[in-house]
Amino acid sequence: MSNTQLPPLDANPQQPIPSDNDVQGSYIELHKPYSSFKNRDAYLNRELQIMQPKRWRPNLPFRDYRFEYEDTIPAMAATIGKVVMVGAIAATFAGPLGLGDAFVLENVRYELLIVSFFIILFSGFLLPTANLAGTHGPLIPLIPIVVAAGGHPMAFGLLIGAFGLLLAISKGGSLLANLTSKGVCGGLLIYLGFIGTTSQVKNLFAWAEGIGMSHIAFFIILATILLYALLEHWQKRWLAVPLSCFLGGGLAFALGAPFAFKTAPGLPHMNPMYWWGENTGWMLGLPTVESFIVVLPFAILAVAMWSPDFLGHQVFQKISYPKRTERVLMDIDDTMTSASFRQVVGSVLGGANFASSWGTYIVPAAIAKRPIPAGALLTALFCIIAGVWGYPMDLAIWQPVMCVALIVGVFIPLLEAGMEMTREGKTTQSAAIVVFASALVNPAFGWSLTLLLDNLGLIGSKERSANLTKMSRWIIPVITFVILTGVMAIVGMLPGIPALLPNFRH
Repeated sequence: MSNTQLPPLDANPQQPIPSDNDVQGSYIELHKPYSSFKNRDAYLNRELQIMQPKRWRPNLPFRDYRFEYEDTIPAMAATIGKVVMVGAIAATFAGPLGLGDAFVLENVRYELLIVSFFIILFSGFLLPTANLAGTHGPLIPLIPIVVAAGGHPMAFGLLIGAFGLLLAISKGGSLLANLTSKGVCGGLLIYLGFIGTTSQVKNLFAWAEGIGMSHIAFFIILATILLYALLEHWQKRWLAVPLSCFLGGGLAFALGAPFAFKTAPGLPHMNPMYWWGENTGWMLGLPTVESFIVVLPFAILAVAMWSPDFLGHQVFQKISYPKRTERVLMDIDDTMTSASFRQVVGSVLGGANFASSWGTYIVPAAIAKRPIPAGALLTALFCIIAGVWGYPMDLAIWQPVMCVALIVGVFIPLLEAGMEMTREGKTTQSAAIVVFASALVNPAFGWSLTLLLDNLGLIGSKERSANLTKMSRWIIPVITFVILTGVMAIVGMLPGIPALLPNFRH
């Protein structure tokens, strides 16, 4: 990442930013207090433009970046998302293995402490343009297949980490991102945003019907829509997550929905041998060579699904940030590096998490126009508090809070970003195809197929395709599509087609 420096600017946000050849001065020299600017937006834009993140060198608060109250919003959204997603993965693994709610709760607490260390080490200190290593949400539907095939969670996690490091070292992640056009990326964001929004609405209504109060879901969603529209009108959309959580939880409780704090303060087991014992923790013991062979196709698929996921997060920053903020954009390869290291260590320690780019952090952070590191440190603090205190975990996983947080903090912004990307140029064809193909199988299939068709010039911009090299036009897209589709065929993920290997049929 470049360490090019910017000269001091006055408080006028309209003043042009000098070229790279003219810039000089450190962040601490270029920083000006908020009072020097005519509005908050100008101040936040300036902060993004003067930051000079350093890779694999110390980045310190107040010397290289500052904390702002806007950083608390993505940190809060990230903590809610982490509790929800790790709980979902742990529960999906625990059910078929006969492990109860106590195991899930304790492993979530354990993972909150593990992830806090890596947030501080990488995103807050050594790799400030690496997004936080979150949870691989799109992997959740695959986990029952992994368990049915006899997959071992440690073997699965170690292979994901190993393949992720290979992709990061080879710069394969950023290469695939650069080959993805605006139409393909925009369509992917639209699909993920729409599917995510509708799924959360269904989850909220299912919860409301389960307590015999279906009307609560309707009023919560309606109130959230009106709140989001008002925040958009007032240009305060970065407040959507905390206000929507307060609104959703408060309205549900006021209308009679039952809620009680159950998770008392405490610490999880910190000894890895407890988690990988024969009769404790996972009750599986250590993995064998066969364990690694069983999960190999799933691990390849999990890492292959990283690129479209990471790309969507980076693009959302590009849309939300002002010009000349390339230095602080999420680096895809650095994010893969931090996620891979976090995955390997977390799996050895006994955690249930499978890592990916942390969407519930980066999307609200981009909306709030904040760089990664300051909010990352606050996220680590909030995760530690939630894990040790316990009670916030109950609130975070309560459906009225969780559903509206994910809708307004992640999925609606993804929809907006996708539609913004498909406004200009010959992008709508590619966007439509990626949505169509994703609905057929999954987003990884839709992305890889449309990437191939778009780069070949069969859809989208013919001029863009003509300017690509042979390697970029068809060799890399073909290899990507063949590998992904082949792995999906092996594990039985292609609709209507049985798994090619009997061990993966379920």
